[in-house]
Amino acid sequence: MELFVSSMAAIRTTLAFVPQALHIIRHRETRSISLQMYVVYATGVAYWLAFGQMLWNWPMILANIVTLALALTIIVMKLRYG
Repeated sequence: MELFVSSMAAIRTTLAFVPQALHIIRHRETRSISLQMYVVYATGVAYWLAFGQMLWNWPMILANIVTLALALTIIVMKLRYG
């Protein structure tokens, strides 16, 4: 049951960032997003990734790798396109 719940949470929280990342990649428009928020968020995700590695929880690890990649992509696009 733990694996199911952690998998569902991981999938949904990761998928929540996909539309934002795709929109930014397609339109190269980042004026309406906060750089500070994404930096703080990416830092938190990195900590969750480390925690998942300590627990050896694969859904947590994989979801946080993908989420961190999406957040870092958004940060790079924000820095590039302002």
